[in-house]
Amino acid sequence: QLVESGGGLVYTGDSLRLSCATSGFVFEPYVMTWVRQAPGKDLEWVAKIFPSSGTTAYADSVKGRFIISEENRGTTLYLQMNNLQPDDTAVYYCAAASVKPFRPRGQGTQVTVFS
Repeated sequence: QLVESGGGLVYTGDSLRLSCATSGFVFEPYVMTWVRQAPGKDLEWVAKIFPSSGTTAYADSVKGRFIISEENRGTTLYLQMNNLQPDDTAVYYCAAASVKPFRPRGQGTQVTVFS
């Protein structure tokens, strides 16, 4: 089970840190991904991490602003989001998968960025 938290209502330029807690498994065997879905749009991957190596990758749209990390022996995943923009408004999910349909994933947390 994956449970996201940390979303909220912020203004352009603000920061948020999303968390994803797991129960029943640890990340290490999986590629963990943060994905988002804006209203009327498809799921879009944002960032991913290979817990066994610590290697990370980011979508161009968030590179330099978002940081993915994990701790607690691979049971908590984070997404530090800096310099948020209105285009970052979406429901954010953590997923234990790196390709569509990004399953399994949690229930999501809403991030809304006002200009």
